[in-house]
Amino acid sequence: MNDLSRLTPSPASFFAANAVFIGRSVRLSLRNVEALLMAVMLPVMLMLLFTYVFGGALDPSGNYVNYVVPGIILLCAGFGSSSTAVDVSVDMTNGIIDRFRTMPIHSMGVITGHVAASLTRNLLATAVVIGVAFLVGFRPNAGPAEWLAALGIIVLFILAFTWLYAAIGLVASSPSAASGYGFALLFLPYLSSAFVRTETMPGWLQDVANHQPITPVIETIRGLLTGTPIGNQAWLAVGWCALLILVAIAWCGISFRRKAGRR
Repeated sequence: MNDLSRLTPSPASFFAANAVFIGRSVRLSLRNVEALLMAVMLPVMLMLLFTYVFGGALDPSGNYVNYVVPGIILLCAGFGSSSTAVDVSVDMTNGIIDRFRTMPIHSMGVITGHVAASLTRNLLATAVVIGVAFLVGFRPNAGPAEWLAALGIIVLFILAFTWLYAAIGLVASSPSAASGYGFALLFLPYLSSAFVRTETMPGWLQDVANHQPITPVIETIRGLLTGTPIGNQAWLAVGWCALLILVAIAWCGISFRRKAGRR
């Protein structure tokens, strides 16, 4: 390993490098119009499908759109975050990390940049999905404080799953493998209270749905926006997201050092 790779970046360079990497990743995300459209269009199509095709059977009262929108918001965040795994894997396999290692900068900032870009992209997509939800009849009764709290939960969820996808991208052997591994996480919303109440599920599936991280996040957002009881779901949602963020960041750090060749 050459001496340049051992240079210790200053604290100022840490923040400067992260700003550069964040700008780079945001620009790359905005250029990838197909991924952005997919992150928006698929949740919108599912919302239309469940509202107009299945909504009458699932909730004859006609209020199903108010029930399903919080789940669609999380589904949108999940789809938007999943591309992070591929983006990170591309950077780890195309040699750009080796070039960054010859500079006195924190090359782990590449991962931070992808996470920040995913957060930006997902918040934009979520805003579009909520706008479409209003067009199809979504009528929340939340005030400014509830909307702000819901936004905070959504941001935590996006960060948690984006860091998880970043870790998957680091351990995957190729971008296509990263895409395949990350796809498994996209099934979690379907095994939650996103589309149907958990009490309508078989007993064993209720246990799965009630003890995974997606359900408390959805129930918290649903309660904040539509006034349904939240109970202890908010604490569970924050706890799950915080735990996932901490575990994923640690996983990213270990995997990055191993894969980038740092000891």
